[in-house]
Amino acid sequence: MGAVPEPHAGWTFLTNHARVLAAIADDPTVRIRDIAAHCRLTERAVQRIIADLEEAGYLSHTRQGRSNTYRIEPGTPLRHPAEAGVTVATLLAVLAQHDEQRGQQPQHR
Repeated sequence: MGAVPEPHAGWTFLTNHARVLAAIADDPTVRIRDIAAHCRLTERAVQRIIADLEEAGYLSHTRQGRSNTYRIEPGTPLRHPAEAGVTVATLLAVLAQHDEQRGQQPQHR
């Protein structure tokens, strides 16, 4: 998952739902505890978000022992009318491209 981001106050461009979905896209076997730490959310908040995403058809999971393996439904369209025709796969591709570009840039201190 990489380094945990610094806390941020105020509004942001991505919702917590998008952040959780992106974390799961990075690692379909990720633990809720790790998603919570990465996204700076409580474990309970992550559980609610995952339940929302499953209920809306964006995500499903299978239980393997004590762990979950998540499956993202890439063809599911985003919910807002302004994003009509944009799928989860498109959103995740943009986020992955950003992460890849960020990884190639030198870290500023």
